[in-house]
Amino acid sequence: MSEFKFACPVCGQHMMCDTSQGGSVMDCPTCFQKVTAPQAPAPDAKFVLTGTKVVEKTLFPRGLEPATGPVAAKGKIPAAIVIGALAVGLAVGATVFFLRGKIFPPAAPPVKTAATNAARPPKSAPVLVAPPASDTNWVLTLAEAVIPEAPVAGRIHGEDFLMERATFQVQNGLLTLRRGTRGTIESGVQIHFSGMLPESLAGKTLNILSNASVAARVTLWWKAEGGAANKAGYDSGYALRLEFGDLAKNRLPGKIYLCTPDVEKSYLMGTFNANVIRPKPKTPAPAAAPQ
Repeated sequence: MSEFKFACPVCGQHMMCDTSQGGSVMDCPTCFQKVTAPQAPAPDAKFVLTGTKVVEKTLFPRGLEPATGPVAAKGKIPAAIVIGALAVGLAVGATVFFLRGKIFPPAAPPVKTAATNAARPPKSAPVLVAPPASDTNWVLTLAEAVIPEAPVAGRIHGEDFLMERATFQVQNGLLTLRRGTRGTIESGVQIHFSGMLPESLAGKTLNILSNASVAARVTLWWKAEGGAANKAGYDSGYALRLEFGDLAKNRLPGKIYLCTPDVEKSYLMGTFNANVIRPKPKTPAPAAAPQ
């Protein structure tokens, strides 16, 4: 028997093979690929044959073999089937849409009963709580007065105070900062400006020192233990700084620091926006009928 050479189809390495080994599988010594040796060439052949690379067959578990036949070859579902499925889907959707009221009847609204209304507590306005007063804020010198950017708060006759309404009455020039929004004043302060108009106070800053001999009258209001409203007036001895803003839309904004010389160390500080209350215009008397 004689030998012949053939080339590896992957890397081109020449391999030796006996004529009796044609068609057998051999390993390439260079790329280690399995190569099927060709049949022996004719004795007078002047070229080198090339082997065939061995392709390993992929094994699939039973039931997962690749599909065969015309569907697998084409890889597509016929267009007629797709169009028919879409038409059926649209018909079903349109039927459900037009008959939704009968197929899915609307839920009945909940029936309101007395028990349901009783279970819901009535809504109430939030209760305003005054910040705790501090003796460090009671200073009778304006040099140390600092007005915070917050609604007027403080202490009146030993009770914490938080302003809920501010008004300026044009008829008597009275600035009122009070707790509560209506009715008799039970807690608050009133500053009397002797008939001055809000236009004359707008944009002005007033500083009244505790040693001033005569100043605007200040009245403190508080609720006594028995429920009656008490008051105390001061014409001097207190420290007051009022910074009025511009009058706009019948509102007079401002800032206040007030410290009175009472034993309870009453004081107020903060911002307000007073509602200007003007007197109603008088209705002219009807003209006398001619005699």
